[in-house]
Amino acid sequence: MNKQQLFENIKRKRSFLCVGLDSDIKKIPAHLLSEEDPIFTFNKGIIDATAPYCVAYKPNMAFYESLGVQGIQAFEKTVQYLRTHYPDQFIIADAKRGDIGNTSEMYARSFFDHIKVDAVTVAPYMGEDSVKPFLIYPEAWVILLALTSNKGSHDFQLTTDEHGERLFEKVLKKSQEWATDEQMMYVVGATQGKMFLDIRRSAPNHFLLVPGVGAQGGSLAEVAEYGMNDQCGLLVNSSRAIIYADKTTAFAEAAGKAAHAVQEEMAGYLRKKGIITE
Repeated sequence: MNKQQLFENIKRKRSFLCVGLDSDIKKIPAHLLSEEDPIFTFNKGIIDATAPYCVAYKPNMAFYESLGVQGIQAFEKTVQYLRTHYPDQFIIADAKRGDIGNTSEMYARSFFDHIKVDAVTVAPYMGEDSVKPFLIYPEAWVILLALTSNKGSHDFQLTTDEHGERLFEKVLKKSQEWATDEQMMYVVGATQGKMFLDIRRSAPNHFLLVPGVGAQGGSLAEVAEYGMNDQCGLLVNSSRAIIYADKTTAFAEAAGKAAHAVQEEMAGYLRKKGIITE
């Protein structure tokens, strides 16, 4: 999916919501544990209920890898289900890969050749040769960690050099030598607030993947105010607040209502920006 197609989906659905499929076997409704594949059954229910209100899904690989082969199978089945039934959804593998050489090439091959997701999150710490193997796939996206929402982000990302330039700003500037805004996005945590203004000074046209709204306390209003550009430029992720809105047999219905509420709020910000009119 290219940038224009993603933008068209945002306008059509009046939403820039990404639903995070952080599907934890210890947190899903207990009645699903008797299913042959509890995680996939849970994901399928969440997807069917939330798909009208979002433009993207982000399975977090740790939740699948922690279950071994069965978890990986659930992840692959989830991707295939989305491709078959909801082909307009943008699929992000939240893997945060960050290695070099053949290892990085194998990671890229796994996600883009075999599983065929749209995007993978990648850590930039090891530099260009940890990212380039993902960029040889012209239809796929790299989502580079830039300024995250965790407390420890201050340990490195906000440190400055002798010229006052912060590390996350170096990442933004240097990485734009590797790919354009047609193939690269950035992760920016929702809790960063006005820091989105600094991000936009360095990356005015890139899409930003924004985790941290909902259970982590990030403000959607602030993200929209400081981070939105004239093509929206945002994919705001919500995981726990949506997928665990209810733990009974009505879990999917509750997730749908939670996603719908976020979508309606997002539509207001899109109207305010003039991106949609209805």
